[in-house]
Amino acid sequence: MSESTTFRNEFALPSNRDVGASRLQENLLDEPCTYLCGNSLGALPNRSEDLVKEELRVWATRAVEGHFSHPHGREWMNITDHVNPLLAELTGANEREVACMGTLTANLHLMMNAFYKPSSTRFKILCEAGAFPSDQYAFASQASFHGLDPKSTVLELSPRKGEFTLREEDILHVIASQGSSIALVLLSGVQYYSGQWFPMESITKAAKDQGCICGWDLAHTIGNVPLSLHDWGVDFAVWCSYKYLNSGPGGIGGLFVHENWNHLQPSFAGWWGHDPATRFRMPPLFSPIVGAQGFQQSNPSVLAVASLLGSLKVFQDAGMMGPLRQRSIELTGFLRSKLIASKWYIAPEQVGQRYYSNDLIQDAHDPGQVEPSFTIITPSNPAARGAQLSLLFLPPGSGLMERVFDGLKSFGVVGDERRPDVIRLAPAPLYNTFQDCERAASALEETFSHHIG
Repeated sequence: MSESTTFRNEFALPSNRDVGASRLQENLLDEPCTYLCGNSLGALPNRSEDLVKEELRVWATRAVEGHFSHPHGREWMNITDHVNPLLAELTGANEREVACMGTLTANLHLMMNAFYKPSSTRFKILCEAGAFPSDQYAFASQASFHGLDPKSTVLELSPRKGEFTLREEDILHVIASQGSSIALVLLSGVQYYSGQWFPMESITKAAKDQGCICGWDLAHTIGNVPLSLHDWGVDFAVWCSYKYLNSGPGGIGGLFVHENWNHLQPSFAGWWGHDPATRFRMPPLFSPIVGAQGFQQSNPSVLAVASLLGSLKVFQDAGMMGPLRQRSIELTGFLRSKLIASKWYIAPEQVGQRYYSNDLIQDAHDPGQVEPSFTIITPSNPAARGAQLSLLFLPPGSGLMERVFDGLKSFGVVGDERRPDVIRLAPAPLYNTFQDCERAASALEETFSHHIG
């Protein structure tokens, strides 16, 4: 996908004026800002806006009849039927294996309730250290629910001393050596903080070989990198849709359950998981849909589904993840090349060796001797990252990150701050351009040269 075939015009982006860019000339203030925050909240697809407006009009003119009679053929009782095939394609799944439903953490709890069955000998939950907090809370609360101590139940994988990301061999070694005590391997596909894309296929195989259940949190993964959940033999996965899938703030989530588990009965049944053929006859006994959709509980928000559908239609026109992944590699690689050319850049191995232990972030031993600078803690290998670069600013804990973040925004560059010291920049291939990457690198250099250095 070349620069000329970008789908940027399919999206509404804030202007430089909207984001408070104060260091740009007046004639640039009404131009789109440099939005590199799609890993946190994707930009608004124009089609999503149109579809939501359509559904509001159907509500106004059809009211309750919209469930069964719809002028655009999207009857509300079946509206997720328009979304599930596209989600299946994005995740490398069969349509019956996916369900557009709920929200990320609610779906995670549903899946852990279904799959996490600890015994006296096999009870541990293997995850990465520094997992997204909501996941950490879910792991700990699930352990406590089963009467277990989270401290001895949740097994966290940390990078080696002086490193920022996990090595594949270290993950596989822990699974091989402790697999008999691990009930569930549950990592992020793409780690939200570092941007590392874990080797999902090899980890899944290693977990299954040891008799472990293997699940994945795909919040930062779906719509970001290619997936083959069915062929990899993943047991289950969960995701949100407001990051790379651009469904809007708090958008509807989704889940995957491998067809090998079609016999599994949901523990917490809801009427939307009931067989659609008899759902509206209100039978007293629950007859679940076979597959992932049997885990549905309540009817989905039509407005949220319509918004997601608008974005997925753009993915479909773009050819899904094949061409998008190639463009993503090119964009992220280009941004990285511009950033590492800066005189303020320090290689991550030098930073790790001098200042950091095996924690992702720790106070420097001698912060007073560190000149203002930055490194990139996201893997340099394109095969080990998605559309994200995480910039770590030094000295740690000095407030430099906040000053750089404000400086970038003053030039119309919107990234994502992760306290205390990281800014994430994510060139989303659907709407970001090489010019965006050039502007971001230039704004960073300008901020350092004239306002910090």
